[in-house]
Amino acid sequence: MTSSSSPIGAHVPVAGGLATGGLKYAAEIGAETIQVFVANPRGWALPEGKPAEDEKLRARADVPVYIHAPYLVNFGSPSEETLAKSIATVRHSLVRGRAIGARGVVVHTGSAVTQTYDAAMTQVHEHVLPLLEEIPEDGPDLLLEPMSGQNNMLCAKVQDLGPFFERLEHHPKLGVCFDTCHAFSAGHDLTAPGGVKETVDALIATVGEGRLKLVHANDSKDACASAKDRHENIGAGQIGERPFADLLHHPAVAGIPFIIETPGRAPEPHAKDITTLKRLRDA
Repeated sequence: MTSSSSPIGAHVPVAGGLATGGLKYAAEIGAETIQVFVANPRGWALPEGKPAEDEKLRARADVPVYIHAPYLVNFGSPSEETLAKSIATVRHSLVRGRAIGARGVVVHTGSAVTQTYDAAMTQVHEHVLPLLEEIPEDGPDLLLEPMSGQNNMLCAKVQDLGPFFERLEHHPKLGVCFDTCHAFSAGHDLTAPGGVKETVDALIATVGEGRLKLVHANDSKDACASAKDRHENIGAGQIGERPFADLLHHPAVAGIPFIIETPGRAPEPHAKDITTLKRLRDA
């Protein structure tokens, strides 16, 4: 891997300890970067960290670390309770991210659910902008992850990120996590000739250079524009291998970490996906 190459890694389980379990699994599958949960991804509990485990992660500067915020987070929810819990949960992830030396906290862009788009985006401005202001200079970036387009989502196509960046005043701690399965399911045909370049160019044109901070590399079980978020192993789905090679070699993606969130609990399928991406990267 050269200095301009993208490190390839995975979302890792943390049984046995955030660092102990996560780094052990990373070594087993050949991951060069990792993503972790620091709270139950399907709950609102905000657990404290373990200083010894935190220090182990901070000490591994050779392994870039990212946090994925819990799935329940929704800045666009009409429920005051859900909105309040969402802000508290992301604040917790950002604080924990600084403790473990994480480079970014990934958060789904959310859904308006039963309210209007404008009402939901007003909430984004009123509640997320102050959250960004709390992040210290050495704290992790907040990385917005567009969704697959289902259920009144606020952001699916990369162009939908424009209003988010406008409402959040292009804050310097704001970045983007680009998920290949989400983009494909939202209607970006990554398999078409020039499809990857067109999509990435549109992303950069929308949010500006330097805002793309992380790639979630996932194949898709479903067809383009399906609005279904079902990940598949690299090369085994509707996207196939070639678009991942195109993405890895796009100039705007140079050096940006790739994280797989593909099926399989045992090391074998994840190790295979990482090996595939490394082969495509190094070809």
